Amino acid sequence: MTQQDSIDAVQQMLGSQGYVCGRALATVVFLSLKLGRPLFLEGEAGVGKTEIAKALAAGLNRRLIRLQCYEGLDASSAVYEWNFPAQMVAIRTAEASGGADRGALQTELFSDDYLIERPLLQAMRPDENGAPVLLIDELDRTDEPFEAFLLEALSDFQVTIPELGTVKAPEPPIVIVTSNRTREVHDALKRRCLYHWVDYPDFDREIEILNARAPEVAEALSREVVAFVQHLRTEDLFKKPGVAETIDWAKCLLALDVINLSPEVIGDTLGAILKYQDDIQQLQGSEAKRILDEAKASLEPA
Repeated sequence: MTQQDSIDAVQQMLGSQGYVCGRALATVVFLSLKLGRPLFLEGEAGVGKTEIAKALAAGLNRRLIRLQCYEGLDASSAVYEWNFPAQMVAIRTAEASGGADRGALQTELFSDDYLIERPLLQAMRPDENGAPVLLIDELDRTDEPFEAFLLEALSDFQVTIPELGTVKAPEPPIVIVTSNRTREVHDALKRRCLYHWVDYPDFDREIEILNARAPEVAEALSREVVAFVQHLRTEDLFKKPGVAETIDWAKCLLALDVINLSPEVIGDTLGAILKYQDDIQQLQGSEAKRILDEAKASLEPA
């Protein structure tokens, strides 16, 4: 049995890379691998959407290719560019030598030697280890025209370079698309994918994750950290802390040799879990103590 022959095998493979996930997420990952369908992961920032692509690539021993999306991203930036400075040098060299054949020069200038491959084109290339994992990260940051282009690329797993022709993937890449839902992604693209909403984990799952990613943190401190963050997420904050912030905060506390949480320690390290000044200001003073008291109370046996 290989690492992707069953849901349990996928869950174990991800766990071996420090990625703890529930059965529902492991199921949709298994189906994505089995059916060769892109996987669309949506959820708040910091809940582990990007990390699953990294864990998949490491667990399957595949190359990870990441396309980080941003406003204004266009097809040429995502697929390929020509190395214009190198082309100009070649033109000037040919002119200096005299008598260059224009047809031959043009063919040479628009060859693979001057092609700069961007993530989508890289993902179409054959790889001796198998199809790569293509991470299209934070698609919601792009514009709708890029979505339309991506829809075509994911439908046929091929891209066209006018000067060279069409490049088709010999084996479709394993595609993970993520969105923080800052805007709605078009239904047409979602229909091409299997979908899963990645939510904040419950207490026990987050403890598992923290133990996997920061095993050196003492159990008592881990429980206090997770309980505090879980209660913090129920507050009216501009940006609730994700699992990534829980892990970062625990590591910061470990570096400070903290054994137990206190209002003073929380006040000194809030920048590890909250990234907006208004949220930090809201938790100054008695608010941090109130949430800490509630968190500790939830840890006491009933």
